[in-house]
Amino acid sequence: MSPRVDAPLLDFVARELGATSARRGETLHSLWGGCGELFRVHLAGALESTAVVKRANLTRHDGSPVSHARKRASYDVELAFYRSFARECGETFRVPRLLAANKPATSEWWLVLEDLSAGGFERHVRSPKGPTLATCIEWLARFHAHFFGRAPEGLWPEGTYWHLGTRREECARIPDRALANQAPELDRLLREARFQTLVHGDAKPMNFCFSPDERRVAAVDFQYCGRGSGVRDVAYLLHGSVSGAEEASALALYFRTLTAAMPSTLARDVEEEGRALYPVAQRDFERFLAGWGTV
Repeated sequence: MSPRVDAPLLDFVARELGATSARRGETLHSLWGGCGELFRVHLAGALESTAVVKRANLTRHDGSPVSHARKRASYDVELAFYRSFARECGETFRVPRLLAANKPATSEWWLVLEDLSAGGFERHVRSPKGPTLATCIEWLARFHAHFFGRAPEGLWPEGTYWHLGTRREECARIPDRALANQAPELDRLLREARFQTLVHGDAKPMNFCFSPDERRVAAVDFQYCGRGSGVRDVAYLLHGSVSGAEEASALALYFRTLTAAMPSTLARDVEEEGRALYPVAQRDFERFLAGWGTV
């Protein structure tokens, strides 16, 4: 990106954060589909010495209208999450603070976020195992417990990026017609779950940032946060990465941590429903992969 394009954004960051100057640093990674990037900004004269900018631009229209609309909505959802919900997240389910935000055009978003690396969350673990996986599982359980029963105001009415309501094109292309025919029932069971919370919606390992000792973790990327059964996040995190014994241990930890943070009168029913829905969530994610792989 040219300095000329960066200048308005950097001026905005400096002004909003009270810095005398803002200098572009390293690119952290590009956004999905080439629609933007995350990069570090170095600040002079501000409380924060660095920040991370998430800049998305959807002027270019690739893919189907459904896909494009989903992406556009996802950035509005992420902005709503950081503005209205992130401040409630504590040290046990840490997220970056929103330092500033702007929408300079109808198809562009600027999110200026706390630099988690500066706060000690600098490691990524591609395939969490043992203690690192447990740390992620506990993060999810505490997040779900805190937002248990909350209305998804400004977020997705149904969270996760793969739910059937926004993936009907992919479902129609699934070669396994038995799985495709099963999709509406899987979706119904998850949507009609009695116990709903806010789900992260994209709880893959690379969206967790660890401390050097891997005992603390923070989560990022809330574009698909919304209402849902918490086991949707758990099924996605564990998909294809754990053995039977590891999966059983992770589920036990999840429900132990989740139910410890809610009224005892609900705990048994919440766990019973969650365990019944976990294989449904697994199968539902497999449905998405089966259709997505045909695109």
